[in-house]
Amino acid sequence: MAAETETTTNPNPNPNPNPITIDVALVRRLVAAQFPEWAELPVRPVALSGWDNRTFHLGDDMTVRLPSAAGYVPAVEKEQRWLPTLAPHLPLPIPAAIARGVPGEGYPWPWSVNRWLDGDNATLDRIDDLTRFAEDLAAFLVALQRIDATGGPMAGAHSFYRGASLTVYDAETRRAIATLTDRIDGAAATAVWEAALAAAWHGPPVWFHGDMASGNLLVRDGRLAAVIDFGTSGVGDLACDVVIAWTLLSGASRTAFRAALAVDDAMWARGQRPGALEGAHHL
Repeated sequence: MAAETETTTNPNPNPNPNPITIDVALVRRLVAAQFPEWAELPVRPVALSGWDNRTFHLGDDMTVRLPSAAGYVPAVEKEQRWLPTLAPHLPLPIPAAIARGVPGEGYPWPWSVNRWLDGDNATLDRIDDLTRFAEDLAAFLVALQRIDATGGPMAGAHSFYRGASLTVYDAETRRAIATLTDRIDGAAATAVWEAALAAAWHGPPVWFHGDMASGNLLVRDGRLAAVIDFGTSGVGDLACDVVIAWTLLSGASRTAFRAALAVDDAMWARGQRPGALEGAHHL
């Protein structure tokens, strides 16, 4: 079974200075109070819960997904509003909201009940053919960016500025490079970052996922089977989804991904910037 994992980088490392205990007992109380028809279903945590949300199995076919802090609450309404619009146009399954919970039982924010998607988080040992996987993923992103973006949520605070101008991250990135000088080639990382800034986005806004991480890609029978966690999705610069080329793909699979997505040099430069901090020493 898959494990939902949110890997969003949060610009505020402590968005909730008084964390709320989100556990099985709380979920049981919320479900019983608001959806009594499901009150007898077993509740258990997913194998790997994330930072942005805490996710629990509800029976065999559903999950309960609760924001872990106020900064992640906008994702609830966004996913409830837009995932049904996106799903019919995509070649792979994405989460489907079944119900929307409201604050209660000491929990202060809205929350979701979603349909469970079966699969395992994408790791190299679970993928039969990495190049085919890269092509399938690129096909998903191509389909996503072709969906009419009219009225969609423009990149901003709700997406932690994923899909927006990279200048938002300039000070943070330079601090990270300075902090990591004993682990990476700071000059090389700075050069990659400045090239990304110079390749500023000027294209039309398109839909992006916003968190293209291996934990949000599900594999079944060796192939890409579903894409989850659209909490940082929005409308803007697709380059934020290109990061997967450095965090999971390599060699022929990276080349195939770029070709299938038809990424130009400017988008490639903008998408490369997060991976540069991990691998600047061998760029």
